Amino acid sequence: MKLWDKGISIDKQIEKFTVGNDRELDMHLAKYDIQASTAHAKMLGQVGILESQEVYLLVSELELLNQQLENDEFEIEEEFEDVHSKIEYELTKKLGDTGKKIHTARSRNDQVLVAQQLYFKDNLQQISGKIRKLIDVLLELADEHKVKLLPGYTHLQVAMPSSFGLWFSAYAELLIDDLYLLDAGLKIVDQNPLGSAAGYGSSFPIDREYTTQELGFSTQKYNVVAAQMSRGKCERTVTSNIASLSNTLSRFAMDICLYMSQNFDFITFPDELTTGSSIMPHKKNPDVFELIRGKCNKLQAIANEMILITNNLPSGYHRDFQLIKENSIYAVENMKEILDVFTHSIAQIKVKEVDLKEEKYKYLFTVDSINELVMSGKSFRDAYKIIGEQVQDGTYKASEGMQHSHSGSKDNLSLNLIRLKLQQL
Repeated sequence: MKLWDKGISIDKQIEKFTVGNDRELDMHLAKYDIQASTAHAKMLGQVGILESQEVYLLVSELELLNQQLENDEFEIEEEFEDVHSKIEYELTKKLGDTGKKIHTARSRNDQVLVAQQLYFKDNLQQISGKIRKLIDVLLELADEHKVKLLPGYTHLQVAMPSSFGLWFSAYAELLIDDLYLLDAGLKIVDQNPLGSAAGYGSSFPIDREYTTQELGFSTQKYNVVAAQMSRGKCERTVTSNIASLSNTLSRFAMDICLYMSQNFDFITFPDELTTGSSIMPHKKNPDVFELIRGKCNKLQAIANEMILITNNLPSGYHRDFQLIKENSIYAVENMKEILDVFTHSIAQIKVKEVDLKEEKYKYLFTVDSINELVMSGKSFRDAYKIIGEQVQDGTYKASEGMQHSHSGSKDNLSLNLIRLKLQQL
């Protein structure tokens, strides 16, 4: 069944090409199409297009379909083009002419739009919750390991003293930036497009305010052309938000892989979180974090794909939009899994004691040594020259290092202020 079927057979090769894998993808949208169809049916009753008994029958059957979905009994068979045609078929099969009325005053365009935006809204909120959980774990780790020193690097060269507390809380605060972006993304998808039909509105006396409230949208996309043009914009926004988050997690995963190597040897994980080698029995490979790094890099590429497919399309609907459904859903579903695995794994990290008296760290405190001379009355340039000469002639002896007292430094992590940022979101 196809919602646009006019009784004309279509070439099977063309049908296969144009349908693509919508049936599989639409299982992610089925819940939201049922939700939107329920609100739409109620609205049609409110404005007098449907009788109250018809609304009751439609809503009851939609509730049964939703129950099937929750029980894993809902299936989009091969004869259906997508979830929208499947649901309308089931309503028509059970209710006859009443089922056929569900599509009154809407197009598949706004039907897809509203289902996708409900999906994005729900899942961005889920992702935000998972990020918050990861931030909480990182801040707890930062507090636990705040006094454990860690070499800081620039250009992958030993640079200045840092700490594990600083490392964990750095990524916690960066993830708050990603929450800011997700919050902006939520505002974009939290606008009801239902009622825009094919992108030019409807001559039916529909009540878009009713469906906006019924579906829990904070507002509606008022201009019907703008509503149609939000197809593509929503996907670009969501995948761009996920790309930013992916960048943070990918860099963190790279740090972990680096710090686990024997050359650094700063951290380790329980054996059950690592993998071995088929020929080297000593190996403890960070496969989880390597896969997180790779998956996150793949997700960053999706945001560019969204731009390339949609950036020069004129206003109105185009079938190109079908191509961005798959990877936008892929990005959302994969990010949820990545966050779950990351949080589960990082919570089990084992921090090692780093011996900063090792030869390779002998210049770690040169900046502190310079600053000590400055605090005793030397100009910074003279102090820099003195310590520089000591490094060159091999006479430099590191002091114990100065306290870093300002907010956000290794000796003053300001974890309470980072938590406050999170609470204020």
